[in-house]
Amino acid sequence: MKKAIVIGSGHAGCEACLALARLGIQTTLLTLNLDSIAHLACNPSIGGTAKGHLVCEIDALGGEMGKNTDATLIQIRMLNRSKGPAVQSLRAQADKRDYHEHMKLVLENQKNLDIKQAEASEIVVKDNKVVGVKTAQGEYFECDAVVVCTGVYLNSRIIVGDWIKNCGPNGFSNATYLTSSLANLGLTIRRFKTGTPARVHRDSIDFSKTEIQYGDEDIQTFSFTTTKKLKNKVCCYLTYTTSETKQIILDNLDDCPMISGEIKGIGPRYCPSIESKIVRFADKERHQVFLEPETLNSKEVYVQGMSTSMGTKVQKQMYHSIIGLENCKIMRDAYAIEYDCIDSTQLYPTLETKLISGLYCAGQINGSSGYEEAGAQGLIAGINAGLKLKGEKPLILNRSESYIGVLIDDLVTKGTNEPYRMMTSRAEYRLNLRQDNADIRLTQKAIDIGLADSKRKRLYNKKMKQIAQAKSELDKGFSPAKIKSLFLEKGENEPKSGMNLKQIIKRNNITAYDCQQELGCFVGIDKKVLDYITTEIKYEGYIEKEQMLRKQMQEKEDIALSTDFDYNKIKGLRLEAIQKLNEIKPLNIAQASRISGVNPADIAVLLVYLKSKK
Repeated sequence: MKKAIVIGSGHAGCEACLALARLGIQTTLLTLNLDSIAHLACNPSIGGTAKGHLVCEIDALGGEMGKNTDATLIQIRMLNRSKGPAVQSLRAQADKRDYHEHMKLVLENQKNLDIKQAEASEIVVKDNKVVGVKTAQGEYFECDAVVVCTGVYLNSRIIVGDWIKNCGPNGFSNATYLTSSLANLGLTIRRFKTGTPARVHRDSIDFSKTEIQYGDEDIQTFSFTTTKKLKNKVCCYLTYTTSETKQIILDNLDDCPMISGEIKGIGPRYCPSIESKIVRFADKERHQVFLEPETLNSKEVYVQGMSTSMGTKVQKQMYHSIIGLENCKIMRDAYAIEYDCIDSTQLYPTLETKLISGLYCAGQINGSSGYEEAGAQGLIAGINAGLKLKGEKPLILNRSESYIGVLIDDLVTKGTNEPYRMMTSRAEYRLNLRQDNADIRLTQKAIDIGLADSKRKRLYNKKMKQIAQAKSELDKGFSPAKIKSLFLEKGENEPKSGMNLKQIIKRNNITAYDCQQELGCFVGIDKKVLDYITTEIKYEGYIEKEQMLRKQMQEKEDIALSTDFDYNKIKGLRLEAIQKLNEIKPLNIAQASRISGVNPADIAVLLVYLKSKK
């Protein structure tokens, strides 16, 4: 039996090892600490803008993050409900302890998967192929593939003011050997930075000064296999910094590690520290701060929006200047963390390295940020490592069919100079890439590669059957008298003529579910299916335009390029284009056209060359 090693047990590592094991590959997960499996080191939440899309896609492909979140959440909300369906995103507060324990148990019960607490120190390579992994404890594991999912643990150090400690997040041990092994294999090492805010005691917060944030009832789950109704168990709260907060930070910038240069790593643009926000947005007098419970079994509250690397004395002053936190007791100090990662352009879209066969990288080691981005990469790396060992065709998702495709294409084609975060604006086809249709887009792929269990197959087939049934009824007509009461009830003008269901649903205030309840149609069809039908009909014109663009892009996706080709052979290409094409080794014309430094004229030259060579 083929063997694989997954290094790291964060969100990327969990998805990678489960995918490999479920594909029939004997897999060993090496983790620095069993207690860090699926650890929510920063915000105890899953999802959010665009990130919720990633979780639904992970689930549709047979991954675990969505199911684990549904099973352990304590609050769930749909963000951007007042906006269009393309940007609506699920976000849940997960119980921090339960999330870890539930995922750990899933891993422990998984066939073909062994878990070992040990530090990977060297990836052993022979003839440019992975053959094994050595640990710092002296063990050697033979394998045919390795997936590196080290998160923020590579040579990481915690920074709080002038106090620095070489360790991983939350005090866990860091990994001190593997960076050298990766560098010796030819991978370019970079230094990034992220951070986390303080945790304060719940009883020391004056919630009367804050705005309560309730969860939503009866909304979509992250996993398409979750059939039980989700329950909200806690509330979150909104408050704000003050002018005093701003002044405290400005008065202490000289001692800030981010400003002084003590922190060398590049931080995230879209999740900055509070001192970075104060400097960048100097005209703003206040910033939002969310108070979020971490677990039902503790009184620790996460202070979202107040990530900082300031010293403890300044932190205390800052937090006490926030509305409602005047007397808060800090239980865990905020901190910044620096860590090693690689240049993601050294990877193929399969997430296999271009330098070493059988070596894959996923998650924050690739320069991304966030649990969801990590989980998505881990799943794809695990799938592709497994498919390669089975001698099967790899799974490469393109930008037009998934947010995961956008994420990976951005990383391996464009690279990133800062921790990469997924956003809906990064996707060109986001109206087609909604949360509600992730299973429609991707679950057949999970079935084809063998990652869909019997329950997922059954629910998917049921949904597709109901969609076909609903669409078959759309031409059914109704008289003005039959639909009059529905129109008036929903604030529509009184109908003057008969209409079919599709025309009725196109009305601004009427949904397919309304038609089911009032007109007796769509019998036996689930509300989630009817919501999908409603969206498809109301945005039909826009969706068709996106599909036309997708078709044009697909034509470029279909023009394959060899990863062994030397672009120096093509006369007419600019020097920069030759260098970038030889560096990235695009798989097709579409990917080549997205490489920074390759312009439309270069693509035209490339197409002429390909045509001449047929």
